[in-house]
Formats: sequence, C-alpha cells, structure tokens
Amino acid sequence: MARRERVVRMSVEQPLWRALTGYRVLTMLYAVLLSVYGRDKYERPWVAFAFLAVMVVWTLATLPKVSGAAACTKRFLGTDLAIALTGILLTPLANVEARSMDGPTLPSIWTAGSVLAFAIKGGWRWAAFASTFVAVVNIVERGNPSRDTFHNVLLVWVASVAIGYVVEVARASERTLARALEIEAATRERERLARDIHDSVLQVLAMVQRRGTALGGEAAELGRMAGEQEVALRTLVSSGLVPTTRVSEDAAEGAVVRSIEVDDESSDRADCDLRSLLAPHAGSRVSFAEPGAPVLLAPAAAKELAAAVGAALDNVRVHAGENAQAWILVEDWPDEVIVTVRDDGPGIPEGRLAQAEGEGRMGVALSIRGRLRDLGGTAELISVPGQGTEVELKVPKVSRGKAGTAG
Repeated sequence: MARRERVVRMSVEQPLWRALTGYRVLTMLYAVLLSVYGRDKYERPWVAFAFLAVMVVWTLATLPKVSGAAACTKRFLGTDLAIALTGILLTPLANVEARSMDGPTLPSIWTAGSVLAFAIKGGWRWAAFASTFVAVVNIVERGNPSRDTFHNVLLVWVASVAIGYVVEVARASERTLARALEIEAATRERERLARDIHDSVLQVLAMVQRRGTALGGEAAELGRMAGEQEVALRTLVSSGLVPTTRVSEDAAEGAVVRSIEVDDESSDRADCDLRSLLAPHAGSRVSFAEPGAPVLLAPAAAKELAAAVGAALDNVRVHAGENAQAWILVEDWPDEVIVTVRDDGPGIPEGRLAQAEGEGRMGVALSIRGRLRDLGGTAELISVPGQGTEVELKVPKVSRGKAGTAG
C-alpha cells in the first residue's frame, strides 16, 4: 500500500525559534553599532571589524538554520558557538584595555543567541554545556574578572538552563496532547464503524441466525455459524481495535500528529498491537478482555505470544471439548505483558503433562513454553481436575530471546 502522510504541526517550540531568529539579527546589529561608536578605543580596529564582518555574514547566511529544530544541526551549533567564543577571545587583541575596562566583548550579547539555540534544540543539559563554555571563556578573557563578569556569566547560565527546561516540559505536554488527539480520533472512528456495522452486517447475521434456526436442517447449521460470527464481530467492534489513524511523534521539529497509512514493509518495523492479533480468537465460546489502550510489543514477540495463545486454545478444544467456554485476559504492565487463557473444562489429571512429553507429544512444552522461553518470558499452567485449566503467559516488554530481537 502506498504511504500517504498528512502532517499537522502543534509545536509551541516554533515561536521560540522565530524569537531566536529575531534575537540573533538584533544583537548582531547591536554588536556592530557598539564597535562603530567605540572604534576610537580599539588599538587594532581591523581585528574588530574583521570579526564583525564574519559574524554578520554568518548570522545572515545561517538564518534558515535557526528556523526550526530540524534545520538546527549539531554541526551548526558547534560552529556557531566556536565563532562566539573566538569573538570573546579576540576582544583583548582588538582592545588592549578591554580587560581593565570590563567593557563589552566583540560579539557582546550576540553570544547568548548561540547558547539559546542549544537550549531550544536539546533542552537544559545542552544549554548547561554551551553556557559553561561561554562562562569559562569570558573569565579567561577578563584575566582578573570582576563581580559584574561573574554576575553576567551566571545570569546567562541560569537563563539558558531555565529556557531549556521549559522547552522539555513543552515537548512533554505536546506529546500528551498528541496522544489525547490520537485516542479521540480512534474513538470517533470506532463509534462510526460500530454504527455502520450495527445497521448492516450485524442485523443481517442476526436475521440469518433466526431464520436458519426456524427452518432447521442444514439451514440451522448455517444459522449457528452466522450467530458465532455475529458474536465475534460484536466483540471486535466493542474492543476498539480500529487502526490508529493518528500517530504522535516527538520529531526534530517538536510533537507532530500524523495521519498515516503504512505499507507492509514499514509495519514490520513498528511495534505491534497485541490486541489485534488476539481479537480474531473471540467467538461465541471464547471471551476476550483487553485494555482500552494499545498493547505494544515488537512484531516478532507479539506474533509468538499470539501463537502461544492459539496453541492454548487448541488444547482447550481438543481436551476440554468443543462446548467448553474459554476466556482470554490481556494485562499490560509497565515492564511486561500478561495473557491468561482459562477454560471451564474438566482440567488436566496430575502427571498427564509429564506423561505426554514422555510419549513425544510436546504441544505444551514446545508450542507454549518453548515460545515463551525464546521471548525471555514464562508460561505457567494451573489445572485442578473438575475446575478447568488456566495458562498464564508472561512476556517482558524488551524480549531477550531470538524472537524478540528479530523485529
């Protein structure tokens, strides 16, 4: 299937990048004006104006680089910071009395723009890294720094770290909002599909069941099958397993909500919703209970776990009888996923599993326990004669086995 993508940006980050663009231009002009009006104080004015020329060209040429986080690369940030630090260190060369006068450096407050770019791009840690370099170089440039020097570098350090922290909080809020929009869109789609299916398919299946039962004979068998499909379809609709129409990302430009249709190749690399693999097992004799949110696992792990559940249900049909009732319960925990398969059959006599393995029938040992072992998980089987059987399957979110790493 062709991949179609519609991107809707919700980034509160973007106004910060626009503000940074304006800040860099205005502080560039301010640094130039300071140097022009104070040119009489320079012993080597050509050093000052050579640096300012480089700074002006660099600032204007790199305006697209500060238009968004995607364009603001690490290489640009490093070069930009290096230019600012070079300007600070060149200040005593242009003005020998700069150290004793405690005046502005050649780049002046333009340097803060470089630090702010680090803050907006990478958060408070990046801001602390860049502002520490600026603080050290300012102190070195002064030689004998005054109280005002320490005050200024500390102010830049604290302000940049605070802005970086605010950016991180904003990104987290955007991810939460994007997730809420995703859930809302999926809920609306589920409700729409439920109405359409109820008005058409489910009513037809119910009618076929009633008419088949009334006619008897082969028609009764057809009615029974229609009734089972009606139950399975109702379970699927009520479970909310509608394909996600919106995906939230914290991409380079901030949180993004995307409407996506993915092809099979890309879906193999994405996490799989375990519910969509287990829902087809639901029917008139198999009840399926699952969380309201997606239960995400690596594709290989999800398929192996679903296969183990299928093997457990096969055992129910073979050993508990066609009329046995089964239940599937899915639990999504922070570090693991637990799937429980329970039936109301006669149970397994004590020692029967060991006897089956000795006879070479390895259904439980290989189809269930073997799959879970490869995923780094466990399978527990509890059976009391006359009270049914319960199989509890546990799989860690990060599988250690071969199947978990295949995806």
